[in-house]
Amino acid sequence: MVKSVIFAATCVIMVFASSLDTVVAQDPRQNKAGQFDFYVLSLSWSPSYCAAAHEHHPRDEGIQCGARPFAFVVHGLWPQYERGFPENCQVPSPRLYHGIVDSMLDVMPAPRLIYNEWDRHGTCSGLSPRAYFDLIRKARAAVKIPDQYVNLQAPLQVTPKAVEAAFEKANPGLSSGAIAIGCDHKRLTEVRVCLSKELQFRDCAEIARRSCRRDQLVMPPVRGAAN
Repeated sequence: MVKSVIFAATCVIMVFASSLDTVVAQDPRQNKAGQFDFYVLSLSWSPSYCAAAHEHHPRDEGIQCGARPFAFVVHGLWPQYERGFPENCQVPSPRLYHGIVDSMLDVMPAPRLIYNEWDRHGTCSGLSPRAYFDLIRKARAAVKIPDQYVNLQAPLQVTPKAVEAAFEKANPGLSSGAIAIGCDHKRLTEVRVCLSKELQFRDCAEIARRSCRRDQLVMPPVRGAAN
């Protein structure tokens, strides 16, 4: 009986300690608009998205999988803490006008994505919708895409390290501690770059250590290219 009581008490303590760790890990500024440490610019390799959508969800291909040969497109610009990130900082979120959505389709070719990014991440920036999407365009311009990925005409076998190195070479000041490669089971899916609030490259250990660990990845060519 005594052993059972001790065991039960130990379990309660362990559950409490686990809950306490979760609370401690949460940033005290959690979900307060405008209060964060840096941004992550996520650049999605559009041909990989389209290839996966065609295989599994053809109805989701959308305009970015049409005739225009999209390569790297903006997935989002995400406010971050050193550990963790805020999200959905204003519910309901301020209205996002159609004109802003239409103006972003050249770099974020999916209206549903634009609305979602504003609701989940943009509301945490502390900026108005127009200012936030203007900042996305500036952030995208701050990162140079390596020449070999601008108009990829045939499938390319790459390693995560090689893609990191190519971005570092094309962007002076960008280090391996400020970039992460995303992948699925076979394709490169995105490149994430950490930027200060002034859009300067900066290291981000939590992001960088989540980089893809696969030995080989494929980058499908841009739409309309020869296979």
